Amino acid sequence: MPVSQPRFGVWSNVYGAWGSHFHPDDPSDASWMRNLSLVQQAEALGFSSTLIAQHIMNPTGNERDQLETWTSAAAFAASTRMIEIIAAVKPYLFHPVVLAKMALQIEEISGGRAALNLVNAWYKPEFERAGIRFAHHDERYAYGREWITVVRRLFSGDRVTFRGRYFQVEDYILSPPSRFRSRPAIYLGGESEAARALAAEHADAFFINGQPLHDVREIIHDLARRPRLDAPLRFGLAGFVIARKTEAEAREALDYALSLAEKDAPGHKSVLDGADADAVMFKTFAKHANVVGTNGGTSAGLVGSYAQVADRISGFNDIGIELFMLQFQPFESEMRRFAEEIIPRVAHARSFS
Repeated sequence: MPVSQPRFGVWSNVYGAWGSHFHPDDPSDASWMRNLSLVQQAEALGFSSTLIAQHIMNPTGNERDQLETWTSAAAFAASTRMIEIIAAVKPYLFHPVVLAKMALQIEEISGGRAALNLVNAWYKPEFERAGIRFAHHDERYAYGREWITVVRRLFSGDRVTFRGRYFQVEDYILSPPSRFRSRPAIYLGGESEAARALAAEHADAFFINGQPLHDVREIIHDLARRPRLDAPLRFGLAGFVIARKTEAEAREALDYALSLAEKDAPGHKSVLDGADADAVMFKTFAKHANVVGTNGGTSAGLVGSYAQVADRISGFNDIGIELFMLQFQPFESEMRRFAEEIIPRVAHARSFS
């Protein structure tokens, strides 16, 4: 399918590390100052987006620090000039009118760079321990459909009256709407049929967890065939990158990362113990062994020589992936390596395709 030139983004380091919490050259650090530095470096290196995942407590260990998403998004907006700021949101944690106003304020602060990533939650403890009901999977999506319907209309400057099962909104309008475009962008991710249906109906772009190319192709084909009222759905892919001069060096680095992961076993157990048993993404992840990173991580296959990684990115771009949302470890040095070694190779390859 025709697709624009690839863009590259980075996951803000909200957990403290996207690989092991025990890497000697990448101390676990979810602090605001570390994340600000990381995002500013990413912008200077030419990355186009940052994704700020949302948790209230750190699922890899509740004693670990956890960066808060929406306050950080506002601060990133005031501290950067070009990078897109994609802030994740779980609808049960924010009323749609309140969140829409917050997002529009970040749109104003950033000069038109705010985006929302709708996620319907999987980590039960951060809800249940706060006394917030954690609904069944399909009910969460029904709730999310009403929620995003209200948010989209408010984003667009409409005067909204909405009467649904979950929300009753009467004659509500938010001002100012975006002064820079019709509304902020809406991303959505998920593995289930409910997620795909919601994305086809309401999202501008769909995030796919890191998976092999043939699996990603099937997901894109399924979503691209669904009817839409808006422009065609765009696609992003999560991936953890390990790139070196040679494939052998990359495989050695992967083996080292996997050896460190053994120390993270208690954190992995914490994630799985708190996960919704009906969350389809964990069933997808279970198909891929020896993975580094979250959201599919190295399952996307971005491990190899510089040429191999660039070629695989081009292959994903050919089937419809526009935005590559990337994780690294050690984050800053590997992010710079990617910017210097991979982005130019991809740009050169795409200029001749």
